[in-house]
Parts: sequence; structure tokens; C-alpha cells
Amino acid sequence: MIIEESATATLQSFIVQGRRVVLTEAQAVMSLADKIDTHFAKACELLLQCIQSKGRIVVTGMGKSGLIGRKIAATLASTGSPSIFVHPAEASHGDMGMITNHDTVIAISNSGETEEIITILPLIKRLGVPLIALTGNTQSTLSNCANVTLNIHVDKEACALGLAPTSSTTVTLVMGDALAIALLDARGFSAEDFALSHPGGRLGRRLLLKIDDIMHKGDNIPIIEQTASIKEALIEMTRCRLGMTAIVDENQCHIGLFTDGDLRRALDHNININTTPIKEVMTAGGRVIEKGLLAAEALRIMETCKINGLFVVDKNRHLMGALNMHDLLRAGVL
Repeated sequence: MIIEESATATLQSFIVQGRRVVLTEAQAVMSLADKIDTHFAKACELLLQCIQSKGRIVVTGMGKSGLIGRKIAATLASTGSPSIFVHPAEASHGDMGMITNHDTVIAISNSGETEEIITILPLIKRLGVPLIALTGNTQSTLSNCANVTLNIHVDKEACALGLAPTSSTTVTLVMGDALAIALLDARGFSAEDFALSHPGGRLGRRLLLKIDDIMHKGDNIPIIEQTASIKEALIEMTRCRLGMTAIVDENQCHIGLFTDGDLRRALDHNININTTPIKEVMTAGGRVIEKGLLAAEALRIMETCKINGLFVVDKNRHLMGALNMHDLLRAGVL
């Protein structure tokens, strides 16, 4: 019984500590909002000028600040602001060559006195590049050397000992996100721009993949003329296995389609599939999509109209291809 009570008390302690950390860091982030001021705006101006002049944003930091710096650099790059991370210790041993006089540096140090960063400050100033400091000490060496200082001071770390970087690293990360998103907005960065930076991701596929890339073409398009019988339509549907066939006129222009659903309705009326012309039971017209559009548009039409397939046509309704939900699923659009 005593063991069970001890275990319960331990579990409760975990919950209490977890909640305390979350609330402490949440409060630190909320306090950061008051520090988004003219200094922040000036930092954004410097970064925007750097990007417009074809420079890069160079982020640097040691230890936990360095790990946060890598994430900030990655976020900037993925939102269209060219950025790299340079380790300050490695910079003293050759990597300073990665920084050019077209760049802007963001240096992260909670104390503002990190030795490895202080060592490279004269080199940064010699290059004449703008320096933005993210520090919790606005009276530090780093802050005094910076063109702009962004205050990331926190009242307390979430660590019960007040030693492990917790609240301070969270606030630094949020400040980096604020810079990245402010630049994104100022540059008119679009969802398609984001997709270009993430071509392998689901968003990239949804925004970049064209219908032409995944549609069935040539002999793989189920197609019959309007004079064909229902039986001939079924043979063509079976051959291509798309659950539908297009109906075309003598000029190969799309005039309708015949689907599994049309077949069931025809059988309900005891229609002779061997002799009945397809034009008597087909769906005239029907939804089509023009070639060259995004596959995401095809998905939107299918979901809106509650259909499983589409035929692709040109501006004159000449049949160019066909696709269904399975094609979109395989392509990663769905």
C-alpha cells in the first residue's frame, strides 16, 4: 500500500512539474510580445535589405543557442530568406570565409559574453556587415557591437535550478520565427513559393504537380464514339480500368461519359447492352478539366462534385487524358 501511494505521488509530481514548465515558458513568450518594437522593425529592415541585395542571413551561436540558431536559419531559408548557420568556434578556424560583405549576421547569446562569439566580432565589423544581436543582456559586449539588439531576456528559466536554458531558448526560437514570418509577409512570399522550397513534401506536390504529369494518355485513355454500344463501352472500361469511358464525336471532341453508375442505372431499366447505343444512356457533357492545371484543382473538383474521375481536355474540348482519385492518391496529392 505504501509503495502504491509513493508511485502515485511520483506520477503526480511529474504532472505538476510538467505543467509548471509549460506555464513558465508560456509566460516568457507572452512577455516577449512587449519587446517587439522599433528595434525589431529595424532588424527586419536590415534583413530585407540584405535579401534584396542578394546577400544571405548568417546565423551564429554556441551550445543551446547554436541549436536554436540552426532552427532559425532553417526557418528563414524555408520561407524564402536565404540563410545559413555558421558555428562561431569553426568561424575562428576558417569558416569566417563563409561570410561575405553582402550578408547580415544574427548572433545569439543569452549572456552576450559568449567567448567564441566575442572572438569573431572584430572580424564581422571588419567586413562591414550589419550585426543583429539576440541577447538577454542589452548591456553586454555583443549588444554594444551590434547595429540592432533584440532583447530576449526572461525573468526565469523553467529549470527549477534556474540554470538549464529553457525559457530563454524558447523565447529565442519565437523571436526567430517572428523575424522569418515578418520577412515572409514583407516579401509577398506565397504558398507556391513555399512549395518550391519543399518540392518533396505534400504541400509541394499539391501546389506544383500538374494534371499533365499524372494523367493517363494515348492508348491508356478509355474512349469510344457515340455510335458504339453499351457492350463496347464496357469492354473499353475494362481495358483501361478507370471505371469510366469518354464519349467523343467524329472530331474526337468530348461530348459525354459513361461510368459504373450509368451502367447500374441502365441495367435497372432492363436495357439491352448489346444493341443500345451509348449515346442513349451516357451522361452528356459531364465535368472535365483543362490540361495544364494543377492536380490539386482536379482534387477540388472531384471532392466538390463527389465524383471519382475526370477527363482532361484542351480549350476546344479535344480529349487529352484521364485521371481518377487513385492517380491523385499515388501522386501524394490526396
